[in-house]
Amino acid sequence: MEKKPKNNKLLTQYLSFAWQLIAGIAIFVYLGMLADEWIKTKTPLLIWVFPLLVIIGMMIKVIRDTTNKKDDEA
Repeated sequence: MEKKPKNNKLLTQYLSFAWQLIAGIAIFVYLGMLADEWIKTKTPLLIWVFPLLVIIGMMIKVIRDTTNKKDDEA
């Protein structure tokens, strides 16, 4: 019996999302460090705010992607 090849589209989509999330957080942590040094804040505020914005943006992207898929299938 031959097995059908699995559809890897969903897997690659989630792997792509994971890499985007990791890269986005890493980049914005670094940018937050630079901005905190440039502004010379006493507490590292931007090092927390920038990655938080990335996480919120990615969650919005996931919600939009998943709701569109349900609408497209119907």
